[in-house]
Amino acid sequence: MISAVGCGLVSGIMLAFSLSVMRALRRLPPNQGIAAMQAMNKAILNPVFSLVFVGTLASCVVLAGTALFSDVSGAGWRFAGALMYIAGAFLVTVIVNVPMNNRLAAVDASSPEGAVVWQRYLARWTAWNHLRAVAAALAATMLVLVASY
Repeated sequence: MISAVGCGLVSGIMLAFSLSVMRALRRLPPNQGIAAMQAMNKAILNPVFSLVFVGTLASCVVLAGTALFSDVSGAGWRFAGALMYIAGAFLVTVIVNVPMNNRLAAVDASSPEGAVVWQRYLARWTAWNHLRAVAAALAATMLVLVASY
């Protein structure tokens, strides 16, 4: 259940970004949107978010590993839920969203290059963030279902 709650929390954070924060940033002039996102990308790197995001990863790794050696009913769902979080939320973040954040952090918010990077960032980052939100929500759902076995 701890993993399910963590997955749900991560999904909620990502869903809130997709449905409100990114829409609001899109309405701002590029230099303001870039500066705001740069500030948020720094602010999200805090102990509480890290505990939820990485702690959920750790618990999902344990669940996946133990599911492989379990013959109890629901082990397959436990493995699938854990893997959904690991691949769909954590790895997508590390492989896709963080490099995009780093690229955005390197641009001058008021430069023409910044405006070009921003337009591409808005579309790609948000699409991948939708995927992360859905993956974490599906992981939470699968883990809740298996807890009822």
